[in-house]
Amino acid sequence: MIISYIHKFFWFVGLLLLQVLILNNVHIAGYATPFLYIYFMLRLEANTSRNEAMLWGFALGLCIDIFSNTSGMNAAATVMLAFSRPVYLSLFTPRDNQKIVPSLKNMGFSSYVKYLLVAVFTHHLMLFTIAFFSFSDIYELFVRIVSSTVLTVVCIVAIDKIRK
Repeated sequence: MIISYIHKFFWFVGLLLLQVLILNNVHIAGYATPFLYIYFMLRLEANTSRNEAMLWGFALGLCIDIFSNTSGMNAAATVMLAFSRPVYLSLFTPRDNQKIVPSLKNMGFSSYVKYLLVAVFTHHLMLFTIAFFSFSDIYELFVRIVSSTVLTVVCIVAIDKIRK
C-alpha cells in the first residue's frame, strides 16, 4: 500500500517537472501543446475512488498552476477529468475487470485510444475554454483543443508503447 503511494508520488513529481520545465514551452505550429501531466490521472487504477482521484487531480493541477502562473485553470480541468474518469472507464473497460490500470496492454489498442481521446478532449475543452474565456475566436479555440488533444494522445500512446 505504502509502496503504491511512493510510486505514485514519483510519477507525480516526474510528470510535473517534465510539464513545467519542458512541455509548457513546446508549441507546435503555435497551437498544439502536449499536456503529459494528465497521464498521471489517466493511469490511476480503475478502482480508485472518485474522491481520491479528485484530490490527486487538484494537487497536480494546482502544482502546474503555481509553476505556470495560470491561476487555477489546470486545477479545474484536472479535477473535471478526475470526476469524469470513472464514467469513461466504465464505457471502455470490460465489466468483469474493475481493478485494472488503464493501459494499452490491459485494455487493447482500440479501447485505450478511445478512452484517451474522450478523457483528454474533456480536459482540453475545459482548460482552453477557461483560458480563452471567450467564444469570439471559436475557430482558434477549436483548433487548439483538437491539435493539443491529438498531440497529447499520440505522446501518451508512445509512452505506453515504450513502457510495455
